[in-house]
Amino acid sequence: MQSITFRAMGCQMHAFLDSETDDATALIQSVPRWFAEWERILSRFRTDSELSALNRQAGEGWVRVSPTLWEVVNDALVAARLSDGLVTPTVLPVMEMVGYDRDFAQVGNGESVAAPVAAPPPGDWRALRLDPARRAVMLPPGMRLDLGGIAKGWAAERAARRLARYGPALVDAGGDIAVRGARVGGEPWVVGVDDPLRPGEHLAILLLSSGGVATSGRDLRRWRQGDVERHHIIDPRTGAPAQTDILAATVVAPSLHEAEVAAKVVMILGRRAGMQWLNARPWLAGLLVTETNDILHTATLDRYIWRERVLEVSHE
Repeated sequence: MQSITFRAMGCQMHAFLDSETDDATALIQSVPRWFAEWERILSRFRTDSELSALNRQAGEGWVRVSPTLWEVVNDALVAARLSDGLVTPTVLPVMEMVGYDRDFAQVGNGESVAAPVAAPPPGDWRALRLDPARRAVMLPPGMRLDLGGIAKGWAAERAARRLARYGPALVDAGGDIAVRGARVGGEPWVVGVDDPLRPGEHLAILLLSSGGVATSGRDLRRWRQGDVERHHIIDPRTGAPAQTDILAATVVAPSLHEAEVAAKVVMILGRRAGMQWLNARPWLAGLLVTETNDILHTATLDRYIWRERVLEVSHE
């Protein structure tokens, strides 16, 4: 087993490759470079990123983009369709207005930022236009994109896919995890679901051989804006941080992209509607922690739980 740990995209990254060949050794050492290149293209916090350049050209017509930006923008629109617009890349103006206008390391955890101001509703993602023949994007006037909701997951899936050419792989991008193949010998990968109320402890231990796991929560990325507590999960229906009774949602899905989208949808919908949404999609499995410390999971999560290490949770 080979592994590497590094920082990218504002969080701690881990990559694992279950192979001992020299080629595998060389490949896993390349993972930080891959993430650095993707961050240079996709970060909204870098003025020199390709995404920032695209945002500055909103309302100015068609803009040809790189294959990477093209792919992630397309994935963002797929997320919008899958979620009926609850997960949309057009929330950047709202994120900035509620204080998340710089890298979170600078915003701080629980620190106060500028007083709240009225935020405009997110732009309609359906107004974003794509030209596949020219690999070009057109943003209407005033629309700017934030790809942070899916960029880490896209990068983790892409890295895991590259590593899997040499053996079973797992890539953990700040808690968004992509798995490609069971470990050598057929053993599944062991993935812990962190307890948001008890740092360092796990709510559950999951066994996975493929797919993705994503956690969305309002326990970490939060701050104060004047007298108002904010978090980074925006409800496009209100143009404000989601008013939700869920503290954290973890979803297992056939792909990390779908897991990321589902975790955010559940966070925005709240406990009752979120569980109904998950239960209507039997290919998904979810575990929720509510603000009253109730721990719920879908029946479909049973197939992944290593029961000897899981805390007591309830179906709903």
